[in-house]
Amino acid sequence: MDKKILLASPRGFCMGVNQALKMLDDVIKQEDDTIYVRKEIVHNIALVNYYKSLGVKFVDEVDEIPYGGIVVFSAHGVAPSVREKAKKRNLRIIDTTCPLVTKIHKEAIRLREQGYSIILIGQIGHKEVIGITGEAPNNIQVIQNETDIDKITGVDSSHIAWLSQTTLNVDDTQRIVELLHKKFPLIQDPPKSDICYATKERQLAVKNLANKCDLFIVVGSPNSSNTNRLAEVASEAGASKVIRIDESKELETIDYSLINTIGITSGVSVRDDQLDNIINHLIQIGYTKTIENC
Repeated sequence: MDKKILLASPRGFCMGVNQALKMLDDVIKQEDDTIYVRKEIVHNIALVNYYKSLGVKFVDEVDEIPYGGIVVFSAHGVAPSVREKAKKRNLRIIDTTCPLVTKIHKEAIRLREQGYSIILIGQIGHKEVIGITGEAPNNIQVIQNETDIDKITGVDSSHIAWLSQTTLNVDDTQRIVELLHKKFPLIQDPPKSDICYATKERQLAVKNLANKCDLFIVVGSPNSSNTNRLAEVASEAGASKVIRIDESKELETIDYSLINTIGITSGVSVRDDQLDNIINHLIQIGYTKTIENC
């Protein structure tokens, strides 16, 4: 039996990541001064290490940046308090926030100004969720799963709305929304879905492949929400085994004797060359046929 690779399509970079990295690349070319990035530009260890090799400094908070320096805000967005601190330090701000994340920030501001209680579906502690919550800290309650719905307190059930992080599992989020509507019949939906189209498309591509695969590989870093959601979707859709990896050396301990079909996708912050290294490793050990799933 042929040992083959099924390559999910679409995969890899989304519009927001492309924009963020282009903006960072441009400022690197244009500036001689040290460039500081707050947190990670995107959640990808390989990319962060690449930019470190170019002299970019990554910091946790803006108060680590010299007065008057250059700060790059990541694609995940930041809370208003972070912007205020940067201004007080007279920092030159390069804001690479994904436009879809910016849309949710604006929606949170609108709902806050109209006095809504806001339910934000997302991962507690994720940078995107922290940034959005910062727009309306007294109005927003964050829930991660269905059971958290019972923990919602102190809301006006006639004046309530929900928003979500952009990189969630589509099916899980839909189930949560359905339960929110049952508990709060008047809850307001966002004008458009908050989960980004790239996340939806990549999860759908994985669904179409997973049950054909003896092993499904998701390329991306452990702190990448969209990467972890792709792994979840692959498992839920019937892949025999699912792993998440950053680089090809993580494949060296796998027993391939019973693995004929391998599915592969990558998170939205994974470069083509990072994925190609993994595909080339598999080709070198006998997986000679690569099929594009469109």
